[in-house]
Amino acid sequence: MNRMVLAQQLRNQAPAAGAAISLAGVEAVCDPSGALFLPAFDLLCVSDLHLEKGAAFARRRQLLPPYDTAATLDLLEAALARRNPAIVVSLGDSFHDRAGSGHLPLPYRERLKGLMRGRQWIWITGNHDPDGVEGLEGETCEDVSFGPLTFRHEPKAGQARGEVAGHLHPAAAVTRREKTVRRPCFATDGERLVMPSFGVLTGGLDLGHRAFDGLFDRQNLVAHLLHGGRVYTVPAARFKG
Repeated sequence: MNRMVLAQQLRNQAPAAGAAISLAGVEAVCDPSGALFLPAFDLLCVSDLHLEKGAAFARRRQLLPPYDTAATLDLLEAALARRNPAIVVSLGDSFHDRAGSGHLPLPYRERLKGLMRGRQWIWITGNHDPDGVEGLEGETCEDVSFGPLTFRHEPKAGQARGEVAGHLHPAAAVTRREKTVRRPCFATDGERLVMPSFGVLTGGLDLGHRAFDGLFDRQNLVAHLLHGGRVYTVPAARFKG
């Protein structure tokens, strides 16, 4: 689905849409946009925006369609309009490279500033943007905690109760009526959660990949798949591959 069409659909959906989950004892909602909403903290978390990815590739003489930042901001604006959070945590790789925030075109910069206005905004550093952001307000840090939850870019090895991380861009494939569908997803066993990538020009890593080994209790692992403006909850036993 075109992400701009999805953004319009999300604006028109009731805020209750999404999958309600419990994470380390905290109630949360997996939003169809790919954002995580935590009502107890009035907090919205997004991960791996990868803003200005097309521009980063262009600087390396690899041309991609230059519309990814606008489309990602459309999706972000729709999620913020639906949830109207007081706090936003951007969970690392907010920009595709170190130069991304500094070279952000003025119209996009002003638009992003408008989305940030009146909110506490926290930029978590990622492997693509380890220096943080340039020319934008907000707090920059490696991780941040709210209650029993800790937000960081890259998951720690082994078990980490209450961790909310990004970086891996989880995706899962399921087969129904002889048709296999692979979609980005929230991955959680109720103790830890790995976020889907929010950026429109990003890929996904299958949950069966070795990068996910040891992160979850596989018996309790659930994928909340994003598809067509809805969230579909699928237990690990139904994953394909």
